[in-house]
Amino acid sequence: MGSKVLKVNVFFCIFVSFFFSCQVMAIEEPKFKILVDAGELEIRSYDEYLVAETGVEGSFDTASRKGFRRVAGYIFGENKNSIGQSEKIQMTAPVTVKPDNEGWVLHFVMPSNYDMSQLPVPNNSGVSLKKIEAHLAAVIIFSGFTTDSKIQKKTEELKAWLEKQNFEIAGPQQIARYNDPFTLPWLRRNEIIFKVTAKN
Repeated sequence: MGSKVLKVNVFFCIFVSFFFSCQVMAIEEPKFKILVDAGELEIRSYDEYLVAETGVEGSFDTASRKGFRRVAGYIFGENKNSIGQSEKIQMTAPVTVKPDNEGWVLHFVMPSNYDMSQLPVPNNSGVSLKKIEAHLAAVIIFSGFTTDSKIQKKTEELKAWLEKQNFEIAGPQQIARYNDPFTLPWLRRNEIIFKVTAKN
């Protein structure tokens, strides 16, 4: 009996992960073109996009949790639109975290059907709206968990690859995660991203 229950639970977890992974793959992401494709390593040209972001202190994991709850609250209705009503905003991918001074900044990308004047105003003063200008980015894609050691390893791999390319780093690393917590590690899509500029 116990083994049957275990098999059912394992199957259910796999099904839930597969379902949510498919859902995540279908949701909107920032628009970009791939300029250099080297498998898990890419140079991309991003269009401009809008984000809702918040600054958080603490460790990477602590900041990720606190920041996620804060910005998720904004898109789930903790806001006021132009007629003073709460408005739910569609979830997009990825959720991105980057170091900033002594803390972190976490942001959600806003759906492309909004411009800055159409986005509702956050109720929480810790959430702000910002436009990210069009830019070039170097990216390394990987699966699994975003542990400190994994982030460091992949960041070093990306930097080593960039040394051989005609681009240079123009900003801090960003850790981008595309999946929900139900997704099995080997099905997850994570990225380390650096804004870059072309070398003269």
